[in-house]
Amino acid sequence: MRKVDLCSSTEGTEVILATSSDEKHPPENIIDGNPETFWTTTGMFPQEFIICFHKHVKIEKLMIQSYLVRTLRIEKTTSKEPFDFEQWVEKDLVHTEGQLQNEEIMTPENSLPHPWERASG
Repeated sequence: MRKVDLCSSTEGTEVILATSSDEKHPPENIIDGNPETFWTTTGMFPQEFIICFHKHVKIEKLMIQSYLVRTLRIEKTTSKEPFDFEQWVEKDLVHTEGQLQNEEIMTPENSLPHPWERASG
């Protein structure tokens, strides 16, 4: 089976909310598929964004690249609207001063397909 980057704007995915935005590094960079672009936050912790998949998807693995993230919490919902989120994954990340944090997270085996995902860190 072909693996697809479901969290890509080319797949119709959208960032529908972000708690912080910088015009040079907007939240849309999270899903643009370009490793040279990124989202930067402009405030205190925690920061949060919501991604909409517009269809039910089954996520098996998450690849996260970040800087200075202490704890990553991912929530999901099967609602047609971004409500009633439930915790799905939570992980404390290793602090790497000035170094890129690369995390590969295998999702829980009993994960359900869902159209919305909310992440904070």
